[in-house]
Amino acid sequence: MKVGVFTVLYQQLPFEDMLDKVAAMGIEAVELGTGNYPGSAHCDPDALFDQPDKIKALKKAVHDRGLIISALSCHGNPLHPDKSFAKQSHDTWRKTVKLAEQLEVPVINAFSGCPGDHPGAKYPNWVTCSWPPDYLEILKWQWDEVVIPYWREEAAFAKEHGITQIAFEMHPGFVVYNPETLLKLREHVGEAIGANFDPSHLLWQGIDPVEAIKWLGREKAIFHVHAKDTYLDEANIRKNGVLDTKHYSQILDRSWVFRTVGYGQSEKRWRDIVSALRAVGYDYVLSIEHEDMLASIDEGLSKAVALLKHVLFKEELPEMWWA
Repeated sequence: MKVGVFTVLYQQLPFEDMLDKVAAMGIEAVELGTGNYPGSAHCDPDALFDQPDKIKALKKAVHDRGLIISALSCHGNPLHPDKSFAKQSHDTWRKTVKLAEQLEVPVINAFSGCPGDHPGAKYPNWVTCSWPPDYLEILKWQWDEVVIPYWREEAAFAKEHGITQIAFEMHPGFVVYNPETLLKLREHVGEAIGANFDPSHLLWQGIDPVEAIKWLGREKAIFHVHAKDTYLDEANIRKNGVLDTKHYSQILDRSWVFRTVGYGQSEKRWRDIVSALRAVGYDYVLSIEHEDMLASIDEGLSKAVALLKHVLFKEELPEMWWA
């Protein structure tokens, strides 16, 4: 496995300066944002597509530093009921697919999106309960009329361009937010649908990341992994549960907050996560996503790199000589 980084944390740096910085920190792979929520500071499809000299230069800059590009990321909401917002997300997604083909990047990370509750809705409607029965009617309409048809068409589009790994981050607020919903979409769309497995979004929902890895791994549905941690404030959870709409900056009052790897869960938990990934045959990148209010970017990333370097396995699995 390789230690990577989602480079949006250094979006203020020019591309090659960013590469120099992360390579010096021991990073082995970069995940590049191509627009929508992550922005496109380091990899703008409009500037790169069908520009062979620029494509060649970008790839050379990465490879000359001993790095690889693990994925292109265009997290947005192409199912948004606001048609202009949806179109922007959709257009960026399609540009990312075409760019991934030219860059020879195998994985595209995204969100599944979330529709509204009817064709004339203004905002997304994330359904989280089954009663009153209106919610189940909304959920059925979303999946049958919007989600499945859209991603069937887009999986076919991606395949036309050689992309067979669409990695959804299971993120609350979108229709794919846990292993069950990811596998539901995979069942209806096909094996091009898989996970950008981010344990931080599962932990606060009460999902055991090791069990989730085992479940998704048996289906060969883990395409990419984010290394991000979550601290669970048990006292606040006991008072208010895990659903929390307070701003992330209200650290003392929230039920959970994102943390640097090792500052939410123990090193033992991260060893278990890495071991589970190895057990299901995942041997790609753990891409650090830094969103910690209590650590600077440089210090938070450095600590995450140090912990992951300590717990990752680098050598090939040996023959079982003892049995």
